[in-house]
Amino acid sequence: MEYHEIKKLMDDMGNSKLTELEIEFPDGIKISMKKDDGKKLSSPVPAVVQQPQPPMNIIQAQAPVEVKNEKTKTQGNVIKSPMVGTFYSKSSPTAEPFVKIGSKVKKGDTLCIIEAMKLMNEIESEFDGEVVEILANDDEMVEYGQVLFVIR
Repeated sequence: MEYHEIKKLMDDMGNSKLTELEIEFPDGIKISMKKDDGKKLSSPVPAVVQQPQPPMNIIQAQAPVEVKNEKTKTQGNVIKSPMVGTFYSKSSPTAEPFVKIGSKVKKGDTLCIIEAMKLMNEIESEFDGEVVEILANDDEMVEYGQVLFVIR
């Protein structure tokens, strides 16, 4: 949908008695608009245009494999990034990291956060064991399928 078409929808809604409008097109685009009904709002409600997104698997793991790093050669279970995004080892800049090298983890423990499209996605361990390598740094872009952790 083009900008001028969205603008026309907004203008038409502004001139009508409608206070709320939601449209879903066959190609998956959704438009939701809401007019001020005269009551004081804490913040304006913008028109939202959403593109359809494929479902994401938050956890991706494999059977034990050999991971080669410039510094070490480690065997263990790997946790890969399920998406492209920004890697964070802790929940906030002042918080402690979720895990460090040597940390004991259980299946389901949070290992890190990957921010993708302003959404914070917690990456959980699929294995019980000890973190032997962390292969990403804070605020670093990670790719889909990139190995983040080795757990043994």
